[in-house]
Amino acid sequence: MARLIPIVVVAAVLFWVISVVDCALQPPVRHRGVSKPVWIVIVLLLPVIGGVLWFWIGRGRPAVAPVANRAPDDDPNFLGTIGGMTAAERAEQDERIRRLEEELARLDAEEAQAKPNETPNDPDTPTPDGDDDSRGRSGARG
Repeated sequence: MARLIPIVVVAAVLFWVISVVDCALQPPVRHRGVSKPVWIVIVLLLPVIGGVLWFWIGRGRPAVAPVANRAPDDDPNFLGTIGGMTAAERAEQDERIRRLEEELARLDAEEAQAKPNETPNDPDTPTPDGDDDSRGRSGARG
C-alpha cells in the first residue's frame, strides 16, 4: 500500500499540470460556464477536482464549421448517385465488360493465327509505284 501512494501522488500532480496547461492554452471561446481566468483559478486552487470539472464541464467542444458548398465532383454522396445503378447492376455491367474483353482477345488471337504471313502496314515500307485501286488495276481511270 505504501508503494501505491507515491504513484497516485505523481499521477495527481501530472493530471493537475495537464489541466492547468490545457485550460490556459485554450482560446477563450472554448471555455464554458465562466470566463477563462476563473477556470484557471478553479483548476489551480482545486488540483484534482478542478481538473475534473475543467475537462467535464468547462472545456467546450471546438466549433464545427458549416460545410461549405462543394463542387459535385468533391461530394461523395453525389458521386455515388451518378449513373443511378445499384451495386448489383454495376457488378453485372463489370461482368459483361469482362466477358466482352475476353471475347475480343480470343477473336484477335484467332485472326492472328489465320493470317500469320501478312505483315501489318509499316509506314517505313515503301509503296509500289503506280496507281493501284481495289480491283487490282493500275493506271489512270477512264
